[in-house]
Amino acid sequence: MDDGFARYVAERHDRLCRMAYLLTRDWATAEDLVQTALARAWLAWRRVRGNPDPYVYRIIVNTHSSWWRRRWRGEIPTADLPESAGPGDAVHELAERDALWRAVGGLSPRQRAVIVLHYYEGLPLAQAADVLGCSLGAVKSQLNRALTRLRVHPEVRLSGARR
Repeated sequence: MDDGFARYVAERHDRLCRMAYLLTRDWATAEDLVQTALARAWLAWRRVRGNPDPYVYRIIVNTHSSWWRRRWRGEIPTADLPESAGPGDAVHELAERDALWRAVGGLSPRQRAVIVLHYYEGLPLAQAADVLGCSLGAVKSQLNRALTRLRVHPEVRLSGARR
């Protein structure tokens, strides 16, 4: 009755949790999001053909968007990072990465989903459009808006990005 679902979960759970974390920026919420997505995927597992990743990604993104619309939009406190020793050190690189993901966390859910699917998961834009259930043009537009917002963010330095 399983049809490979347990194997899929065992192989992909950690990756799905990391992807969900990048959307939510909270491990507990990310795990809840993946749990909900996998429960929904299990109900339709027999209908899933080929690679199930796009189907599960779509469930995660849609569920996150639904949760995001419902949540209270209060200020989320963040701790300031300590000063780094200088460019090129591990602390500096971690601080830059943290600043980038904080900025990504400030994007709209759809923009954040496009960034995560394209840059983190490595999906081509056409496949990201399929996952998100929208046109390729909409994905390109959301990606352009997201990158524009990230380029002007005061804490973010995108390599190769024009200001």
